Amino acid sequence: MSSPSPLLIDFQNLTVARGDRRVLRGFTLQVSHGEHIALLGPNGSGKSTLVKLITCELYPETGFRGTRFQLFGQDNWALEDVRRRIGIVALDLLQNLSHEVMARQVTAREMVLSGFFNSLGLWPHHRPTPVHERRARELLRFLEISHLASRPLSAMSSGEQRRAMIGRALVHDPEALILDEPTTSLDPGAVREFRGVLRKLARAGKSLILVTHHIADLIPEIERVILMKNGAIVADGPKDRILTSTALSRLFGARLRVVRRRGNYDIATA
Repeated sequence: MSSPSPLLIDFQNLTVARGDRRVLRGFTLQVSHGEHIALLGPNGSGKSTLVKLITCELYPETGFRGTRFQLFGQDNWALEDVRRRIGIVALDLLQNLSHEVMARQVTAREMVLSGFFNSLGLWPHHRPTPVHERRARELLRFLEISHLASRPLSAMSSGEQRRAMIGRALVHDPEALILDEPTTSLDPGAVREFRGVLRKLARAGKSLILVTHHIADLIPEIERVILMKNGAIVADGPKDRILTSTALSRLFGARLRVVRRRGNYDIATA
C-alpha cells in the first residue's frame, strides 16, 4: 500500500506577529495537493498575514509547544523552492502596477518573463533565455492574451493586466497558485472573464487558494471554504454547508442573504 502524499500546507498551532501585535494565534491549517480552497473574511481578519506566512514573507514565533510549520511535507526548504512551487497574484503586487510598471511601459510579454527574475517587468540586466521566451509564449497563449504580448500594461484593461500577472506567477509551473483579492477594482464584465481564467487553471491541475471577501469570486471548482475572523478560523468545510446567510452575517457583522444560482454564490443585503 502506497503512503499518502505529503500535504501542500501543514500548519499546526502557529502564532504570527506583525510589529508588536499578534495577528494569528494558535493557527492550524492543512491543505492537500490539488485541492481548491477559498479563504473568506473581513478586512483585518488575518488573510493577508496568512498569505505572507505561506509564501515565507513572514515566519511564526518559536518556543510554543505542538507547533508544525511545513510546506510540501518538509520542515526546511529554500525560499527559491517556495517561489518556484507556489505562485502568487497578490493585491499589493496589483497595486504596484499603477506606479513604476506603468511608467516604464512594461509589456505583457515582459511582465510574464519577469517571473523568472522575481521582479515586476524586465530590467536591462535581465537576460531571458530561449527557454524563458518559449514558456512566456505558452502562457500568453494559455491565458488568451497572445495578441497583447507587445502592448504596454498601461494600454490594457484591468482584467487583461490581471491575466499578465497570472502568467508571471505561472512561469515556474507551480503546484499551487495563491490569488489574494484578485478581482478588486474589476468591473462586472472583467470579473466574469477572470472567473473563466480561474476555472481554466483549476482544470489544468493547479491547486487554487483564493483569498477574498467576495463570495461571488468562488468558482464551482472550489469546494472547500474557510472563514476567518480576528486571526482565527471560525468555520471550515464544504461550501454548501459553510456559505449560509447566518454564517456570513456573523462573519461580516451585517445582515446578509446568501443567493445561489446555478452553482454560483453571491450575497445581498437582507
